[in-house]
Amino acid sequence: MSSLVIESAGLLTTIQDLGRPGFGALGISPSGAADPVALRIGNLLLGNDPGAAALEMTLLGATVQFPSAATVAVVGADFGATLDHRSVEMWTPLQIPPGGRLAFGPTRNFARGYIAVAGGVQVPPFLGSSSTHLLSGLGGYHGRSLQRGDILTIGKPAAKIPTRKVSDATLLMLKPRRVLRVTEGPQFAMFSESDRESFLRCTFCVSEDSDRTGLRLDGPRLASSSAEMITEGVPLGAVQITPSGQPIILFVDQQTTGGYPKIANVIGVDLHRVGQLRPRIEIRFERTSIPVARALWLEQERLLNTPSLLFA
Repeated sequence: MSSLVIESAGLLTTIQDLGRPGFGALGISPSGAADPVALRIGNLLLGNDPGAAALEMTLLGATVQFPSAATVAVVGADFGATLDHRSVEMWTPLQIPPGGRLAFGPTRNFARGYIAVAGGVQVPPFLGSSSTHLLSGLGGYHGRSLQRGDILTIGKPAAKIPTRKVSDATLLMLKPRRVLRVTEGPQFAMFSESDRESFLRCTFCVSEDSDRTGLRLDGPRLASSSAEMITEGVPLGAVQITPSGQPIILFVDQQTTGGYPKIANVIGVDLHRVGQLRPRIEIRFERTSIPVARALWLEQERLLNTPSLLFA
């Protein structure tokens, strides 16, 4: 098997796949790619299983050296990728020559970029997933973010990788947005009418104190209900309101239970967009219904499972 070498790891680079859902009752969050749509597309470009493990970079990219020839796809946020000091195209298979060096700088637009590799990054799975969960130190490469000098094994690629690229129409449809659609949370009625209106009308700023566990939002403080709550399970994308009135969007490395009231929940098709929100970005929330959220989800899945619609 071939390999890749981490020459520099940027701000935060980890191994991620589509996560390990189904273990919330054991206190284990799904983890996985913050932008699973970008990951899936990168893998589909290379003939991989859609959930094959790849490298996820956050805000500042890595530098990766390939001792042997490889094929990769650079997807997600634009980190100004270069191959041996020459700019490369995103969202299409890229041939790496033996000894090639793929380098990334700071992000030019969104929060997270991915390096998908033909054959996938190979690490021992934990509960059926290769994704890294940093808080628990589980999964990925020794349960931690990647460091200079780490050597990762690459699996056997597909026999033939077609030359194709993601269509402009697809990229436009899946583009990150700053208006996140939400449905009512289980404690929506616990908030006053004025707080519910403020939540849906006002602008919030993503705090620098945000990570894969959750995104803290600065903005109008919402008065959390004085009623006591019993701790209960919390879903991915839940918007909790802390006692200080600060909203938090629970994300892929979230805790699985919580005692703060949840005013809303980000809908499924916008969860990958949450993963692309940078600190200091301003966002708003837009209320929608569960039937609409379901229809949007089914349409997104139809797109991701129909190559003739996905690729140019």
